[in-house]
Amino acid sequence: MSLNRREMLRLSAVGAGGLMLSSTASSVGLPSLVFGTPPPTADPLSPFAPKPTAPAGIDPGLFAKARTALDSRPWIAHRDVIGIVDFSSPSAEPRFHLVDLLSGSVESHRVAHGRGSDPDHSGYVERFSNDFGSFASSNGAYVTGDTYDGKYGNSMKVRGLDWTNSNAESRAIVIHNAWYAEDEVARDFGKLGRSEGCFAFSRVNQWNVMSRLANGRMIYADKLA
Repeated sequence: MSLNRREMLRLSAVGAGGLMLSSTASSVGLPSLVFGTPPPTADPLSPFAPKPTAPAGIDPGLFAKARTALDSRPWIAHRDVIGIVDFSSPSAEPRFHLVDLLSGSVESHRVAHGRGSDPDHSGYVERFSNDFGSFASSNGAYVTGDTYDGKYGNSMKVRGLDWTNSNAESRAIVIHNAWYAEDEVARDFGKLGRSEGCFAFSRVNQWNVMSRLANGRMIYADKLA
């Protein structure tokens, strides 16, 4: 059956309208696709940024715990550098890691642990304690505080942020240098001496650590094995 001119024009208009509607619908994404993904960001410290993998030389599990500790405390203003102490390693090894979270670079130093954590002076941390008079190292997250002149010269206070190290400030756990933490001691005896729970470094290393972690930056100390 043939169509007259008026019917042909009517059917052509309907077809063109359907085509326009189909084209328009396909060009608009669903709201979940448009708004469900956060915008890309170049800031690695943004909450939307992918979590970085552990830098070379740092236990991935320990790094993950340190990042979780930092991420759960948004009130910490300076988040570019974090100190990670791997007390699974012996004192003869550089186990205090200064991690630049922007570049992923790592600077590592030897650090002594408390004699209460290593009663046999094996060079390894055997236990942690938060108790007064324990002379032991404590695990957990810390934030750096003021500097002062003390028994070992220029030193830096730290404050414990977890129940495992909440007494750190009252126990006078600080960052300081000590003769028994010099690199020559590790070379000659195969281990460093022991502190009374403080983070004790060589004189040069203490300066590097304090200058990089000043103004309320975080330290995370623990052992996983």
